[in-house]
Amino acid sequence: MNLKKPIDVLIAESAESGEGTLKRTLSSTSLVALGIGAIIGAGLFSLTGIAAADHAGPAVTLSFVLAAVGCAFAGLCYAEFASMIPVAGSAYTYSYATMGEFMAWVIGWDLVLEYALGAATVGVSWSGYFNKLLHEFGLEMPLFLTKSFAEVDGGGINLPAVVIVSLLSLMLIRGTKESASLNNVLVIVKVAVVIIFIALGWKFINPANHTPYIPENTGVKGEFGISGIAAGAALVFFAFIGFDAVSTAAQEAKNPQKGMPIGILGSLVVCTILYVLFAHVMTGLVPYSVFKGDASPAATAFKVTGYNWLQMGLIIAILAGYTSVILVMLMGQSRVFYTMSKDGLLPKFFSNIHSKFRTPFKTNIFFMVFVSIFAGFVPVTDLGHMVSIGTLFAFSLVCIGVMLLRRTDPDRARPFRTPLVPFVPIMGIIVCVYLMSSLPLEAWIRLAIWMALGIAIYFFYGKGNSVLRNKGKVVPPVDPPKPGL
Repeated sequence: MNLKKPIDVLIAESAESGEGTLKRTLSSTSLVALGIGAIIGAGLFSLTGIAAADHAGPAVTLSFVLAAVGCAFAGLCYAEFASMIPVAGSAYTYSYATMGEFMAWVIGWDLVLEYALGAATVGVSWSGYFNKLLHEFGLEMPLFLTKSFAEVDGGGINLPAVVIVSLLSLMLIRGTKESASLNNVLVIVKVAVVIIFIALGWKFINPANHTPYIPENTGVKGEFGISGIAAGAALVFFAFIGFDAVSTAAQEAKNPQKGMPIGILGSLVVCTILYVLFAHVMTGLVPYSVFKGDASPAATAFKVTGYNWLQMGLIIAILAGYTSVILVMLMGQSRVFYTMSKDGLLPKFFSNIHSKFRTPFKTNIFFMVFVSIFAGFVPVTDLGHMVSIGTLFAFSLVCIGVMLLRRTDPDRARPFRTPLVPFVPIMGIIVCVYLMSSLPLEAWIRLAIWMALGIAIYFFYGKGNSVLRNKGKVVPPVDPPKPGL
């Protein structure tokens, strides 16, 4: 029997306080910053140039708008769930209430691909820019300490990636409030540099670089024209991954019914506006073809302004952006496993709370090691597609869940209601499935292998130890020992 966890039970659990529970410290502002911290990173600073050069030209701005619309459909569904079920666990928790325990396990296991491997992916990118920063100061690290095992003859380890993942994991152990404070600082730094880039670069825009705004289709699928805008949207969709991480912090929000929708949708709106303006300036500074194969297009474009002093600032901003993304991804992953452990689907180890810091410190330590292994030894290209397919799968299930719960529990109080149901959730599913279909076959094979492993763990451990499944079962009394034995 595929049991569902009653929403009333979830809400009651979220209201618990005291020792052994998560501490409510996050305001609506902190939640918006948390979302921005997870979103602005590799997508803006790296993928914008690739999408412009290979797919959309100057119309990459429209690619960002299209991707944002797709994310908005899923974001509206997340906001409804997060306001009515303010519990750590994100899509896992929502699936437990609407589609049952087995699907909840599937989505919880799938979220490892988004959060843990997402943190590893960004950690590898962080390492690349950190080495650029060292180079600016005339310092160089040995190659075998900056590349993965597969990228160096004789083996290597991406040490900077391992170090940043470890440091941020230790920060998360110290406390959510402290981690959020660090994230707020990092968000201010990177948003400030993005705004400076837009403000200073705007007067150097050459209108000729925006003509034609939508280049003609070359005859190659997804290369310029309307199809190029769509292909660009599929690529820059990665730039929006992370807004859902806000929902994993629901149990640590001061007022989740109000704060969660603001955090999720507010961060999406802010980031979309910054993305469009940033892309418009970047493609206006130099011809879009210049970005072909360029891993740091923002720095390339800004050179024409003559503000060379800001080059170092750009690198620092990118590092700040990547750092906050890693921080939020690690936090999201630990909260998902914390919730799954509280439900008995994972060992109690993952839900142990630190007596002083009130954080799931053992989970943080576990993922510090797990993510460090991937960040240190696996090439970034093998990680990125798994992150995307895992995220899109999670978005699809949340959209399905909203429709199911509207049918099965229509009278339940919803502090935030997704508008135009079922149109919005259906459109969210269509966009996610379309983007999943654009990913290579290898990503689907890896997803299938990962899911097969997860399903095996569920049937061998999770199902038998489920708190909900075992609720009400009577444990037979133990006979007292006989005298003399």
